[in-house]
Amino acid sequence: MIKTTIYSDAACPWAYSESPALRVIEWRYGDQLEWRLVLIGLSEDASQYEQNGYTPLRGAMGQALFRRRYGMPFAVAPKPRLGATARACRAVIAARIDSPGSEWRVFRALQLANFNTPLVLDDDAQLADALRGVSGIDADAIVARIDAPDVLEAYERDRQETRSAAGSAAELQGKTRVSDGPVRFSAPSVVFAQNGTSLVAGGFQPVEAYDVLLANIDPTLHREPPPETPEPLLERFEDGLTTQEVAALLTHGNDKPDRAAAEAALLELLADGRAVREPLGDDALWTAAR
Repeated sequence: MIKTTIYSDAACPWAYSESPALRVIEWRYGDQLEWRLVLIGLSEDASQYEQNGYTPLRGAMGQALFRRRYGMPFAVAPKPRLGATARACRAVIAARIDSPGSEWRVFRALQLANFNTPLVLDDDAQLADALRGVSGIDADAIVARIDAPDVLEAYERDRQETRSAAGSAAELQGKTRVSDGPVRFSAPSVVFAQNGTSLVAGGFQPVEAYDVLLANIDPTLHREPPPETPEPLLERFEDGLTTQEVAALLTHGNDKPDRAAAEAALLELLADGRAVREPLGDDALWTAAR
């Protein structure tokens, strides 16, 4: 078992755009990896962004660039206002405390909503609305726990751990940030650890970087090849996959993902009644037909 820690935040477009690579690693190595999500807490108050000249329009224009370059779904439109990320991070932590394992579904739902709806991440009512479709959690109860003492304490532990990147391989690569004092990991930094050895993939990385680190930390791992069709992928990832994620998962080795071929294969499943397509931003979320 390789302990795998990811430092991330639902507001980071880099972390969101890394989703295809992370899905590939999940598929290839499965339960040989034990994942742990640590929340960065990019901002405590929206004024942090205002002071740096950030605006809703600038955010929308930046998302358009991410959409063109990396292929994840985006609904490119300015938000009604800027929002801090701390409350959304604490909602994820509340889920982690109350129902271990559910934090991943909560985090994913907040990412998808943040980049494809007008959601403002520090609006509690909107957070609850974004989480209502997440299976196995009570959205209102989770949001009501955001300011609970145990959640605040756990959030501070996450923040401190994230801000311990000084002298790390991530800092050597220029993949750290200093936004509020200590050197912190940028999202989505990943650390693989086994038997006293820790290998760091700081910030946004190609899937090959993760693959090389895992192959070196344990050459005895089983590495699952990509399937011939998207159907096994939709069965494995029950909460759904975007077109770009499916394209990455169908890719062999270091080949370039073929998005057009992946979409065509998904449409075949849709036509046969074996897949469901839910519009999402400028793309879709694909799930297995039940």
